[in-house]
Amino acid sequence: MSTERGQKQKVLVLCTGNSCRSQMAEGWLRHFAGGRVDVFSAGIEAHGLNPTAVEVMREAGIDISGHTSKTIDDLGSRDFDIVITVCDNAREQCPYFPARVRQLHHDFPDPAKVRGTREEILTAFRAVRDQIRIYCQAVVIQHIKPG
Repeated sequence: MSTERGQKQKVLVLCTGNSCRSQMAEGWLRHFAGGRVDVFSAGIEAHGLNPTAVEVMREAGIDISGHTSKTIDDLGSRDFDIVITVCDNAREQCPYFPARVRQLHHDFPDPAKVRGTREEILTAFRAVRDQIRIYCQAVVIQHIKPG
């Protein structure tokens, strides 16, 4: 387990396409946990980083523009301490993890599915961003070891 003395906890955020929700969660977890954890995000599929997710995270002071969209297979055989699924599809498709891995789940709406005006789309992305921020802050408080 990576929580041995001197080792950081490893956290994986998993969603369907690794384009919006898991990317935002990765950004928030890094922000709230600082250097106490290694955070990764992946999808069941890789749909590419959504530019609107990058935009709304930048508005909140978090830069995820350097993130890349990847699948769980792209991460190799890392051992994770915490796996967070951020949509029901990812939870249902989630690969097997050893029993010692803490698995958390919250089904956030997919802002990429919203149709409408630019402002309506931005509003949806901002709402999900803020929901994910609150959730990630709670995860860090409840599940990440103090530095």
